[in-house]
Amino acid sequence: MEKYLHRFMILLVDLDGKLDRLAYVKSRIPETLKDRVFVLGAFSEPGKLKADLGSYEEIGMKLADDCRNGTQMAWAHSLLQHNEAELARLRSSVCGFLFPGPAEVG
Repeated sequence: MEKYLHRFMILLVDLDGKLDRLAYVKSRIPETLKDRVFVLGAFSEPGKLKADLGSYEEIGMKLADDCRNGTQMAWAHSLLQHNEAELARLRSSVCGFLFPGPAEVG
């Protein structure tokens, strides 16, 4: 990532119900990369998330739709709510080129 300055990374972490795990993971990211690395994940029991929102593919599509549309439908799930600040950072950094609007296409 040091070589490719426009590269971003999303780390998906199972927190196992421990918010301190999130802080620990973030503390391990080098300072020079913190603006381009995002840490997201289920608070606990990803299987419960699957039972509530569908297959992992469906969950991914719902989360992407929320990013594209600026909504919180899937992200509002109780096992994902702790991602709110990181999601805001992610949206401001990458949604413009991942999900370009009509004026940006081409």
